[in-house]
Amino acid sequence: MKNLDYLNKYRVEHPAGMGDEHNGAFKVFVEKRSFFVIASNGGGWDHASVSPRNAKRCPTWDEMCEIRKMFFEPEEVVIEYHPPESDYINLHPYCLHLWRPQTGNVPMPPKWMV
Repeated sequence: MKNLDYLNKYRVEHPAGMGDEHNGAFKVFVEKRSFFVIASNGGGWDHASVSPRNAKRCPTWDEMCEIRKMFFEPEEVVIEYHPPESDYINLHPYCLHLWRPQTGNVPMPPKWMV
């Protein structure tokens, strides 16, 4: 995950506080549309949850790509997981998540398949 201090002008109040260089809540913009992003780096994972503000829809692929660029380094592999149904929790129906393990490599299919 990037050092998020460069996004300080987009930080917003959150019950957990204002955060630090790898944690916090942000109101960011992609093509004039606003998104609420909560970034964290606990438990061995870098994580960003992404929700459109004032829209009842999930973020698009292109929007998630732009937000990924804001929060993660260009060469980091970042994943959107689809967990087993038995582990699924849906607290916010229009929220998607970006994940990156802090240790180890994420297996990837061959480049030509992606």
